[in-house]
Amino acid sequence: MQAGNAHYRVAEDIPPVVPIFPLSAALLLPGGRMPLNIFEPRYLKMIDAACGGDRLIGMIQPSLDGATLGNGEPSLCAVGCLGRLVSFAETGDGRYLIGLQGICRFRVSEEIEHKAPYRLCRIAPFVSDLNEDAGSGEIDRPALLKTLKAYLEVNELDADWEGVSRAENATLVNALSMMSPYGAAEKQALLEAPDLRTRADTLIAITEMALARSRDSFGSGLQ
Repeated sequence: MQAGNAHYRVAEDIPPVVPIFPLSAALLLPGGRMPLNIFEPRYLKMIDAACGGDRLIGMIQPSLDGATLGNGEPSLCAVGCLGRLVSFAETGDGRYLIGLQGICRFRVSEEIEHKAPYRLCRIAPFVSDLNEDAGSGEIDRPALLKTLKAYLEVNELDADWEGVSRAENATLVNALSMMSPYGAAEKQALLEAPDLRTRADTLIAITEMALARSRDSFGSGLQ
């Protein structure tokens, strides 16, 4: 997996301990890019540390059940995605605008106590994500595009269909998953899908359920 100028090919290329950025309903996937507006002081310090180190940050959602730790911090989901900081800009008003490129998913092994204000976790990387060719598997592309088109029509949105038609399977599925306007549970299900085909099928199922709810609401409004 290449992210920016760096290559990550084996487990040894991934540090065992990384800073963690908990963010609800945010989904980063291997190969995807996520823009972030950083303004909270402790996360500004996290970015400073990352810029001076290996530029790696673990994106993860707070626990879906709302559980908290003894120190008041939210518990974390078991699985997140490691990203490399590939773009950085200062705004002049104290914020950072950064871009992360997804490298691989990881499972949290334990949280590490330390003196910095941001959180650190020991992680176990999903090494299979480092093989970019593994993302070219078969998906039900016609069903995915049909569902996407129906969703856009219901919500009166448009898409760059020429760009969509040219996109490789992995790029298409992961980009649509990351951009999807769904909640934390749906995003976590997409993240934890074991392979590309399952992620595509999950995205189709979630979108079809959203469409069904929209039709039900529209029908109720006519009564």
